[in-house]
Amino acid sequence: MSTYTVHAPPPRPGESAADPARFKFVRDGFYFWGFLLAPLWLLVHRLWLALLGYLVLTGAIGAALYALGISGSVGWAVGLLITLLVGFEAATLWRWTLTRRGWTMLGFTVGDDLETAEQRFFAAWAQRRPAAPPPATAAPSAHMSPDVIGLFPEPGATR
Repeated sequence: MSTYTVHAPPPRPGESAADPARFKFVRDGFYFWGFLLAPLWLLVHRLWLALLGYLVLTGAIGAALYALGISGSVGWAVGLLITLLVGFEAATLWRWTLTRRGWTMLGFTVGDDLETAEQRFFAAWAQRRPAAPPPATAAPSAHMSPDVIGLFPEPGATR
């Protein structure tokens, strides 16, 4: 079973909350395509800063290895390790980008595949949400004093 984190986008203008159809589910674990085709995977998922960091890092390391006269096989191994790191950290890069763009993490869910994880999340999410918000101007009950809010008296009130 895979674990997914669930992220909600910031609401669009005129929306009070984001549409659940726009939620993103990011799977934890190794991303094979992020490993095999790291720059293309970063580009497809619109991880611009991560792509820029990847290109700068690989370019700087490649230039340093060339300047030091390191053999091509060592350079190839270093490149392989960098793409392996991208494969393992792809979900973290994706979550970081979503957070930077203003998305909020709503929680996590588990499932054999994305569809099962979505069904589990939305079933639990529908049960957690209240049916109707409580009225904003509720009258105080008969046993409550008007100068008491919860267990703490109002500031400046007599004790």
